[in-house]
Amino acid sequence: MKIAITGCNGGVGRRVVHWVLKEGHIAVGADCVTAQDTDFYNNPAFFFHPVDLKDFDATLKVFEGCDAIIQLAAFPHPMDYKTKVHNDNVVITWNVLRAAAELGINRVALASSVNVLRGVFSTEPVFHYFPIDENHPCEPDEPYGLSKLISEMQANTIVRRYPSMRVASIRIHMFVPTRARAYRQDYFRARGDLWGYVQMDSAADAFLRAVTVEMDHWTGHETFFITAPQLAADEDWLELKEKYFPNVPVKPGWVESGTKGFFDCSKAERLLGWVHTDYA
Repeated sequence: MKIAITGCNGGVGRRVVHWVLKEGHIAVGADCVTAQDTDFYNNPAFFFHPVDLKDFDATLKVFEGCDAIIQLAAFPHPMDYKTKVHNDNVVITWNVLRAAAELGINRVALASSVNVLRGVFSTEPVFHYFPIDENHPCEPDEPYGLSKLISEMQANTIVRRYPSMRVASIRIHMFVPTRARAYRQDYFRARGDLWGYVQMDSAADAFLRAVTVEMDHWTGHETFFITAPQLAADEDWLELKEKYFPNVPVKPGWVESGTKGFFDCSKAERLLGWVHTDYA
């Protein structure tokens, strides 16, 4: 399969390119910056296009001949909490989706984020229940999370008009090479992240599965939380929950099932066949 990866020179993009190539696909990289320290530039199955994805015509040209798109190009945090992160992220994602529709590319994965919730970038984290699943209310109060929520709305819009398209919004957590890298000393400050993470190769696996799994697994647009089941913390999740979120209810049966953690990623396992793996 010939797969376009936008934002290919970013932290997430590099791992996704490596994973795509490792699995035997052709990777078409697109980014507004050129990296000099990436070994996959010498891989004959990798093709790079410098492009400003805010330019629709240029975006359209890059994707010609591709079978699928993994859209990772975005600012990854709110920066100054003003306008640029929101505006650029929203325009880029719509250009990618609209270009896919124009070209008849029916397999698309978008990099969304756990920050569609009111989490670590918010004035105060707010969670309605645990474990968090894809039905949890999305109520961001900052421009990065809002841009990701809007990208999911864009996906809903595009598949209504182009029902042959299938779009997966991959809500990744803190993207790190190892669990140890996600540890923080200040548990109070980390509470907005729910002490979570995703190992970077496991996240790359989720993105690739989203565009390669059989088309009959689902239709339209679906969201997926992609997080590790274990925490980047030494305390048990229930101890942390009682200490920092004592009034947030836990769904019946979750504790009794022996499952641990603040997120329920069973939807990703059911539709993508994805289970978190600490590869390093």
